[in-house]
Amino acid sequence: MQIERLLKKSIIKHCFLGRIIILYGPRRVGKTTLVKDIQKESKKKSIYLNCEEPDVNQALTSKNSQELKKYLGDNELIILDEAQTILNIGRTLKLLVDNYPDIQIIATGSSSFDLANKIKEPLTGRKWEFFLYPLSVLELLETSSKIDINRQVNVLLKYGLYPDIYNADFIMAESKLDELSYSYLFKDILAFENIKNPELLKKLLQALAYQLGQEVSYTELANLLNVDQETIQRYLILLEKAFVIFRLPPLSRNLRKELGKKRKIYFYDLGIRNSIINNFNDMTLRPDRGGLWENFCILERKKYLDYNNIRVNQYFWRTYDQKEIDYIEERNNTFEAFEFKYGQAKKSKNYTDFLNAYQNSKITTINPENWLEELLNIK
Repeated sequence: MQIERLLKKSIIKHCFLGRIIILYGPRRVGKTTLVKDIQKESKKKSIYLNCEEPDVNQALTSKNSQELKKYLGDNELIILDEAQTILNIGRTLKLLVDNYPDIQIIATGSSSFDLANKIKEPLTGRKWEFFLYPLSVLELLETSSKIDINRQVNVLLKYGLYPDIYNADFIMAESKLDELSYSYLFKDILAFENIKNPELLKKLLQALAYQLGQEVSYTELANLLNVDQETIQRYLILLEKAFVIFRLPPLSRNLRKELGKKRKIYFYDLGIRNSIINNFNDMTLRPDRGGLWENFCILERKKYLDYNNIRVNQYFWRTYDQKEIDYIEERNNTFEAFEFKYGQAKKSKNYTDFLNAYQNSKITTINPENWLEELLNIK
């Protein structure tokens, strides 16, 4: 079953406005399906090109504008899939948009390693950028009821929301996730930046997976893996650029009791995270269910904000005497805070210090009973 992607309408809206459209997202997240769907709906003459094909890659590498136009013909909509594989892609795209502004180019990239680096300067003021996540709950609600979604929550915490995984049975889901995790580790990340230590990368990901929902110390990771902090930070940046993890910084206004150095690290997909540690147990058997719920809620909130073009600063908050709030959004000097509880809290937390320090604040507890309404505004 193909699920309509929320990003499609936004991309179509930005077409033929004189800029190149860049679509980022992890491998197998549905970028190719999305751009082909856009191509199918377009009334313009179009062409889809897989830039990993050797002949396509060669035809688009180190060519002048006339050679490029001759190759692309009279097509008005041009889709370049996996565009980061083309050498000097930024120059190629700049030549096309400058010389043929009536042509609409959509370029996709499964990592931001080369594509972002090579287009940043050449395409300044010449591009729109979009990011495609794994499926969102908002997208599932187009064909499923709130009751159906709530019944699926524990499955989503185990297997995540990659399109192929969501549509697979449980046995196939685990197998596909293992293969997808492998492609993350070896096809994308190890192929770039001359990463020569796959075992270290695997151990780092496992360490991050086990610390889900906790502050991460670069020093502790370095000591655990017997490497220097510079290597840890370099690998974390690569994992971010490959859309495996994202980081959440602490909120600090230089109050003496607030933590200011550690970060929280979450995964863009929980199925990938669970595959890394080979744990697909039921939620009733999992001591990490609180961290899974926290990751799930923050990730779905990120999707909601991005797809609705809502810009906020995102943090967590914790003090040295262990007072904490899981997730905070700052917008227009106001703070909206969320606490995530998978089960019933043993006792109510005291938020007095936070409310005194940040007086324009609202705090909401998110649990499996109210998450759709309070987190995603689904009434």
